[in-house]
Amino acid sequence: MSDYVTPQTLHVAASPLSSAIPLPAKNSKKPLFLFGMVLLAGVLFAGTQLIGDIQQTGVTFSSVLPLMLLGFALLAALGFEFVNGFHDTANAVATVIYTRSLSPTVAVVWSGIFNFLGVLCSSGAVAFGIISLLPIELIMQTGSSESFVMIYALLFSAIIWNLATWWLGLPASSSHTLIGSIIGVGIANAVMHGRSAMSGVNWGQALNIGNALILSPIVGFFCAALLLVLMKRVVKKPELYATSKDEGAPPMWIRGLMVLSCTGVSFAHGSNDGQKGMGLMMLILVAALPVTYSLNRSVPQSDIPHLITLTESSQSQLLQFSNTPTPAQLNDVLATYLRTGQRDTTVVAALAQVSGNIGATLKQYGALQTIPADQKPAVRNEMYLAAETIKRLQADHSLILPAATQQNLQALKTALNGATQFIPTWVKVAVALALGLGTMVGWRRIVTTLGEKIGKSQLNYAQGISAQMVAMGTIGAADAFGLPVSTTHVLSSGIAGTMAANRSGLQFGTLRNMVLAWVLTLPAAALLSAALYWIMTSL
Repeated sequence: MSDYVTPQTLHVAASPLSSAIPLPAKNSKKPLFLFGMVLLAGVLFAGTQLIGDIQQTGVTFSSVLPLMLLGFALLAALGFEFVNGFHDTANAVATVIYTRSLSPTVAVVWSGIFNFLGVLCSSGAVAFGIISLLPIELIMQTGSSESFVMIYALLFSAIIWNLATWWLGLPASSSHTLIGSIIGVGIANAVMHGRSAMSGVNWGQALNIGNALILSPIVGFFCAALLLVLMKRVVKKPELYATSKDEGAPPMWIRGLMVLSCTGVSFAHGSNDGQKGMGLMMLILVAALPVTYSLNRSVPQSDIPHLITLTESSQSQLLQFSNTPTPAQLNDVLATYLRTGQRDTTVVAALAQVSGNIGATLKQYGALQTIPADQKPAVRNEMYLAAETIKRLQADHSLILPAATQQNLQALKTALNGATQFIPTWVKVAVALALGLGTMVGWRRIVTTLGEKIGKSQLNYAQGISAQMVAMGTIGAADAFGLPVSTTHVLSSGIAGTMAANRSGLQFGTLRNMVLAWVLTLPAAALLSAALYWIMTSL
């Protein structure tokens, strides 16, 4: 997510070593042809799958304009992921190219394949973790003009900031950019509706994500340094600690370690970063096509009786716990609780009734697929509110629920999330292609940055292996917890840690730029998205 070489200095930034790396011919038309064919195939596949989903749910349009707006929004989301690719994904291949463990063409293709697989195998936890930053009102306003304004504002601000920082050579994190854009939209929405700016964002989730973004580079720095020190004590082979030579590749066993760690970083990066694009696309699809994408139509009908049982038992247990009469505006009570975090006696009663309503609807229609089109958005909102309220109550240590109730609510939350938090395979494929194609465009710009511009000496094999292994583990752990991290910051910090452990010296200008990315990108993206949201809403 970071680039340290400006377009103006690109042709003079290479060192004698980097100029000796065999690069593919820039005037070759074959890579461009393959790039175009893959792009065309991806667009056709995604388009046909989208049209098929629309036809299956019987949605019709009175004109082509809504479809055009939907297509433009989806292309913008994929454009963000493409920019993310050439902003960041090349970090996974930089060390293997720099050390000549793989040729540039093979490295890019290899990394692209495992980025693709990482996206396809991702759980979606990061995607919906980022979405949960948005104010509850905007998530529930499916199909409204305000939800479209929100989506376009945060998309355009993220793309504009990424492209501007890439052109100016300012290091920027796509994770910071996207999260800043979401925070800006949330704050602007709250202020424009006369509420406190603090109520516009899920600050509990924002704190979790912020901690992950800040702490992951620190973990990368110290863990990579420690791994290098341990490697020096255990592996007594001088060739492992040599720098890449002017000609030829490293020994086969070193190449194997380099390629293995590159593979792990590529897979982990695809799994984590790809989910940001998937989350954006699902926001768009639910807002534009609530009938088609509000509920997970792949949930088998055989699962519905168990879900009905969970809703009924949860309602019964919660009503026994709370003696408060059922409030009139159930959704408003839960939405206010999620927005403010202030729980009163009506919250548990409202959750009990909403759970009962969900069960009654499912019992009436028997399957998610057979719920009438005009009721699907409302059912989705009830499911989303119930699941998020359970999640918030689980974190509220002042509320002591019986163990059986807690266990039942956990099972209900999991089942409700399965019905509302889903990502179609074609969305994963489209995002994976956008990320991979971005890699092929941008990998050249940071090979020498990671190899020579962080430390005062060239990167050796052990340092590259240590940094990549730690990056792979850190990103994978963040993915498991549903938290986004910056691949560039983790890997760059890992390399800096190995340079410090090796007493190679650090180039503090580069490190200053890395810190600048942490400090500047998020608030700048937030201001930009808030301004765009205000302008678009005022039109």
